[in-house]
Amino acid sequence: MWTTSTDRFQWRRTVVSTTAAISQMKRYPPMSRPDDAPKSVFNGGHLWIQEKVDGAQLRFRLQESGLLQFGDWNRVYDADEIPTPLQHAVRHIRKNLDRSALRSAVENVESVVFFGEATSQHTIDYDWRRTPSFLGFDVWSDGSERFLSPDRVEAIYDRLGLDHVNTFEKEVRAVDFDPHDYEIPQSNWYDGKAAGVVLRNKTGGRVKLLDTDFEATNERETSEKSPEELAREYATDRRFERVANALESNGQAVTVDTLFERTFEAIAREEHAHLFGEMDDIDVQAFRSELASLTQQFVSRR
Repeated sequence: MWTTSTDRFQWRRTVVSTTAAISQMKRYPPMSRPDDAPKSVFNGGHLWIQEKVDGAQLRFRLQESGLLQFGDWNRVYDADEIPTPLQHAVRHIRKNLDRSALRSAVENVESVVFFGEATSQHTIDYDWRRTPSFLGFDVWSDGSERFLSPDRVEAIYDRLGLDHVNTFEKEVRAVDFDPHDYEIPQSNWYDGKAAGVVLRNKTGGRVKLLDTDFEATNERETSEKSPEELAREYATDRRFERVANALESNGQAVTVDTLFERTFEAIAREEHAHLFGEMDDIDVQAFRSELASLTQQFVSRR
């Protein structure tokens, strides 16, 4: 798993912690805007310019028990209370995280907290077929009491089997960068401009620079339709077929139960702004009930 013994040693040295139990999962600090950022960010050193993804923040860590613990910006959730819009990302991490690689790299797995975006529709409609459910952007080491440098973060996510946010430019001289004259580049995840960029340096500085058009349109959508009407609108045969094909591509049988759950996750992710602006906008039980009926009809016709 590790390319060299040196790489493994550097990783262990960076994130190793004491064997004391970790009671709380690190929360992510708010990011400054350019005008409010510490002067040290732009006065020296180098910047990594990474895409700001329009999603929902998700943090997680591996517990000694082998179970993964998840949280959002504010809360840490029990395994059975993951909010609907985050479930697709949680399942993705549970499936793809290389737990053995993590355990072999650190003495205390609970000392490392991973942060990223659960990619779902808010303002931007990404290309969901090629956009991973989770894109990591930071790693916290309790042992060194700091966030790791962006180059180490990318390497860690690669080795653990998870995707990370894309980097537009690396090692840009901070003194040469003018945030007021910077043009937001095209997104890596759809045919359009990125929501913004995050400027990072290797000492933990981070600054958020948002596209002005994105900020102007970043408003929540609402619907007057009933949960049953929304289910019929979004659970189309085309979407059912796409989810069914993905299941078969992964060697899974297309049962009613499996297709129902995967389609529900897809709708919650891809239609988030219409359904779950505050994560509890619609009667989820009524929506799921109608979706279950539609799923049974589709499987019987297939």
